[in-house]
Amino acid sequence: MDRRRLLALAGGAAASLVATGGASAQNATSQAIQGTLGEGQRFNPASVVELARLLSKKAYTPPPSDLPEPFANLTYEQYIGIRAQPSAVLWGGEGRSFSIEPLHRGFAFQSAVQLFVVEDNAVRRVLYDRSRFDYGRLQAPANLPDLGFSGFRVFGDAQGGRTREVAIFQGATFFRSSARGQNLGVMARGLTLKAGDSKGEEFPFFRAFWIEQPGPQSEKLVIHALLDSESVCGAYRFTLRSGEVSIIDTEVTLFPRAAVENYGIGGMSSTFLFGPNDRRGVDDVRPAVFESSGLQIKNGNDEWLWRPLSNPDTLQISAFVDPSPRGFGLMQRERDYTAFLDDDQNFERRPSLWIEPIGEWGPGLVQLIEIPTDSEINDNVLCYWRPKQALAAGAEVSFAYRQFWCWQPPERPNLLQVGETRVGRGRNNAQRRFVIDFEGEALKSSQAILELKPALSASPGSVVNIRVWPYPERKMCRIGFDLDVGTETVSELRLVLEAAGKPISETWLYRWTP
Repeated sequence: MDRRRLLALAGGAAASLVATGGASAQNATSQAIQGTLGEGQRFNPASVVELARLLSKKAYTPPPSDLPEPFANLTYEQYIGIRAQPSAVLWGGEGRSFSIEPLHRGFAFQSAVQLFVVEDNAVRRVLYDRSRFDYGRLQAPANLPDLGFSGFRVFGDAQGGRTREVAIFQGATFFRSSARGQNLGVMARGLTLKAGDSKGEEFPFFRAFWIEQPGPQSEKLVIHALLDSESVCGAYRFTLRSGEVSIIDTEVTLFPRAAVENYGIGGMSSTFLFGPNDRRGVDDVRPAVFESSGLQIKNGNDEWLWRPLSNPDTLQISAFVDPSPRGFGLMQRERDYTAFLDDDQNFERRPSLWIEPIGEWGPGLVQLIEIPTDSEINDNVLCYWRPKQALAAGAEVSFAYRQFWCWQPPERPNLLQVGETRVGRGRNNAQRRFVIDFEGEALKSSQAILELKPALSASPGSVVNIRVWPYPERKMCRIGFDLDVGTETVSELRLVLEAAGKPISETWLYRWTP
């Protein structure tokens, strides 16, 4: 894992750390886990749900985060120097489709996570063993207690006798995956709590995992997890399938300890530092730096929305109200190396993450949060589905959805797709110029381009100097206009291409701020 990816992941993990306390309560929680689904117990997925229900009725206790020296104060370089020995990899060399590497605690990953495997329907706890790690230049004590783990890495998708890293679960409820040929990028969250609230975000964590041993020919890996936080407990079941596209089916049952209005399902975070639409204050040799280029939504009215991301000067929270979502996600549409010219990060190979609800989720909204940042190691973009119905204390709520870690989402509309969005100075300092590219097979005809009409609006503000440039040889049409907002400090823009009074493109949305 390279420095940028680890530090971005660690930033979120550090935010979830809390002081150790309530040792007896922690022991009681640990005993409940051991007594229900611990070493030697017969595994039953329903028992994970029952554990979450039981835990929600008890007082919250933070996870153990006490680490002996030298692990309590590791630097980044020291932490990445700790590597698992081949003997530490579960099911390694057995010819199975997946293998698991437990991850050491340290650096920002202080909290202890319990790992269990399920073999022949029996639970076996994965115990920490000093001899199964190479500590590099670090002088580790000879006698160490069971430190637990910070998470685990999943290897699979064998090609030519080799396997690749297909997922990593580490830090709070964060996890990542990717399609074949990609780097890790956008990060998923098991649950988002109180994001953007004035009192601060609440970070739940996975207290324990149960990983089912895959059969020799199995194409899927099933992972169960127990979530805990001050406000909510939860039981999770992840079913991972890896290949050209990695798919993770997620089933979750939540048990709130307290009422929560602002919570998110299918949450994810990513990085947008600068790009063609937002280069304010940038002094960088690269033309762009972002893991995701935009938010895509297919809403309950079967309208496809595209919202380019930005790095604003002030915190921006956008809400896309929906009767019941059909899909949403952070997409990386820019796949050209020359768009980034970054030989280390290769942002053009970062995954898109598309969420497809299983069943009806009902009314709510897709919430997008864009946070100002001057560093590419910060995940400054967050989105999730926020149900209209709040979580009530003592309730039980279930959701299911499918994640596609992909080059492009599995469903593509028969519409023109938004390409690049560029923003710059207009005719004068009071105006901003926008140029938006639309792409698609229908644009290979000059006549088709001549018949389309841009339906464009700004609120508040006005748009002037609207122009259409046809490029049938590129199967592309370019729309340009100037935005005049006067003294306003925000404007919501909406653009869709129409023909014969009907939309023939995605709906382009944009929030302009100074």
